[in-house]
Amino acid sequence: MRCRATLTLRFRTAREADAIASSVRPDDDGYVRTRRNGSTITATAAADGPLSLLHTLDDYLACVSVAERTSEAVRPPARGRRPRA
Repeated sequence: MRCRATLTLRFRTAREADAIASSVRPDDDGYVRTRRNGSTITATAAADGPLSLLHTLDDYLACVSVAERTSEAVRPPARGRRPRA
């Protein structure tokens, strides 16, 4: 039985979504199709059975998680406003 699922992931900015999508797209390898539209990533996964689909989604979300943490680690610190003298 062929199974399919679609994930919609929203990020703070389009730049962040682009960085995440670019990071995970090389791992799609015919199992997942990753698309970005603005600050939203849509991933469509397909597999031959429900357990295979679950494994594919689990792997995909693990890759997204690593990409998010990496993106946060390299992001420059937020610049706060300096108090007025």
